[in-house]
Amino acid sequence: MYTEVLSVVIILGVCWVALAVLDVAVAGLLAWILGLSFKRCFAWGLLSLAVPVLLMGYGILIERNCVRVNTVEVAFDNLPKAFDGYSIVQLSDIHSRSFRYRTGTLQRMVEKVNSLDADLIAFTGDIVTISPDELDATEEALRGLKAHDGVVSILGNHDYCPYIKGDKSGKSPAQGLAEVMARERAMGWRLLVNEHWVMHHGSDSIAIVGVENTSTSPHFPSRGDLGNATKGTEGMFRILLSHDPTHWDMEVVGKDIPLTLSGHTHAMQFSLLGWSPIGHFYKQSKGLYRKGKQCLYINIGLGETIFPARIGAMPEITRIILKKGTPPAAS
Repeated sequence: MYTEVLSVVIILGVCWVALAVLDVAVAGLLAWILGLSFKRCFAWGLLSLAVPVLLMGYGILIERNCVRVNTVEVAFDNLPKAFDGYSIVQLSDIHSRSFRYRTGTLQRMVEKVNSLDADLIAFTGDIVTISPDELDATEEALRGLKAHDGVVSILGNHDYCPYIKGDKSGKSPAQGLAEVMARERAMGWRLLVNEHWVMHHGSDSIAIVGVENTSTSPHFPSRGDLGNATKGTEGMFRILLSHDPTHWDMEVVGKDIPLTLSGHTHAMQFSLLGWSPIGHFYKQSKGLYRKGKQCLYINIGLGETIFPARIGAMPEITRIILKKGTPPAAS
């Protein structure tokens, strides 16, 4: 905890210094060009430039330690009757490195999930950020996730451990990936790697399909094999777990896959009055999307990467209720 507090202080300190230097430069420029008082310009500039630092402090110390439960009902006319009302809690992008000094926060999130009494928990990738060693801090809490039909999971781009080079663990990316997979399975999670799981309720069944990370971006691995993962599920109601939402337009739309669950975007961990810069990078970036009779839901995750804060993009638990009925018209 001491290290976490120290890192927060350092980040805020660096921000203050950088903004103060910028303020001096801008105030001096205005005084020179417009003949205004340097002291007045500097004072007003310092006041306005403090806003980003205060927002960052809020995002580091408060918002990332909270969690929001979003409940979404999705209707499908071909949903088997026994699954009408079936509840899936979707989690994504835990990034265990985010919680190495905040295990109490993660434990509270797990307790919130368990209080929802879900039929199934679906984790849509990125359990780690760099190395499987991050799970040393989070595995105990994550083992506590409970649902009637258990926990099903897939791999995200970080789970391949591409950034492990130079990490003190000394593992290669391939070794890191193997350990991530082994540790998820040891927690009792059903990890789907280009495969499916047929769930039976009474005389009805659905298929949960899980693919490896698949992306339109050359910066992320694309190892998914949707054909192999769905082989043998023809004619069944299928739910696809695919980490990167760009996979939806790339390959899923137009196929008989009514519901896809993704993560990956984090909503860029920043949103102001509903606007997030992530919308300039991803056509589908957060929440629910519909095309015809197909739906995509993007969960913005629990953890963080790049900077340890969330501002207007609170960690998310999604409670998805499957309903049998006529879906609304696609927007």
